[in-house]
Amino acid sequence: MAEKIKYHKNMNLGEIVKSHPGAQKIIEKYFGKGCYTCPGMKMENLSFGAMMHSMDPEVIVKELNALE
Repeated sequence: MAEKIKYHKNMNLGEIVKSHPGAQKIIEKYFGKGCYTCPGMKMENLSFGAMMHSMDPEVIVKELNALE
């Protein structure tokens, strides 16, 4: 059985989206679908993305870590 991923605000957005099917829906919920065409998706971390969208990264991290 694979070990559950522990998400944190310094994780790369691209890695988050690839890590779990539900993670993509959470990123879209907070950042919109436009993020997937942004080159920063491969380089930026969750904390930076949250700052750019005036979001609290800990709220997003909490929701990601609740994924089953």
